[in-house]
Amino acid sequence: MNVFDPQHTPAQAFDRLLNIMNDLRLQCPWDKKQTMETLRHLTIEETYELSDAILEGDMQEIRKELGDLMLHLVFYAKIGSETNDFTIVDVLNGICEKLINRHPHIYGDVIAETEEQVKQNWEQIKLKEGNKSVLSGVPSSLPALIKASRIQEKARGVGFDWEEKQQVWEKVEEEMQEFKDEFNVDNDQEIDREKAEGEFGDLLFSLINYARFININPEDALEKTNKKFIKRFQYLESKATALNKSLSDMTLAEMDVFWNEAKKL
Repeated sequence: MNVFDPQHTPAQAFDRLLNIMNDLRLQCPWDKKQTMETLRHLTIEETYELSDAILEGDMQEIRKELGDLMLHLVFYAKIGSETNDFTIVDVLNGICEKLINRHPHIYGDVIAETEEQVKQNWEQIKLKEGNKSVLSGVPSSLPALIKASRIQEKARGVGFDWEEKQQVWEKVEEEMQEFKDEFNVDNDQEIDREKAEGEFGDLLFSLINYARFININPEDALEKTNKKFIKRFQYLESKATALNKSLSDMTLAEMDVFWNEAKKL
């Protein structure tokens, strides 16, 4: 296959990438040196870049980032084949078998007519496959906010969940009160930081739980707020620069004027 000619079917395009990967691994000084460990942090970076593109709704950027991630997946498979541990064929067949096994309502005689039934079947099948805990599939290195969401989703998959969202909100209010009791701003006594931190963690966990009940992804919600704050703050900085001032020289009242302008924009 000529790697310079664009291919028109999925199989041809994928084979083109595999051939390019083979060339790079044999001939490029940088690619020849890479290991799974050296690629790991780059893969994480590419994943976050894809996440940013998705939140921005930039389809062309999403396409590019998907390509970058696809390259990484092929790279790992290439390294695996060099050590005789696995090949790209093993990887692809492995995920195909997994999907077939975990969708018995499609490839078997199990009935699952709702999303919740599919999730419950999925978790039960994983336990039968040898997972010792429903939660064992949650990576320990996940960011805490995402990890909390995944823990709650997996617990729900086996029926461990609240029945009504009002119950969850009552839990939020309960945790808020416990945090306020532990971290009372009106109290001059020494604060037990460890207890306050624990109560704050409980509060966040309950808020994430409520977000799940009303179909809000807490990670996406917080990241959108981060981006909103950055845009408004940068507007504030630009206005300060236009006045030949630094933010540290401005009063909060002066900054609030521009902040409110940014909110309107």
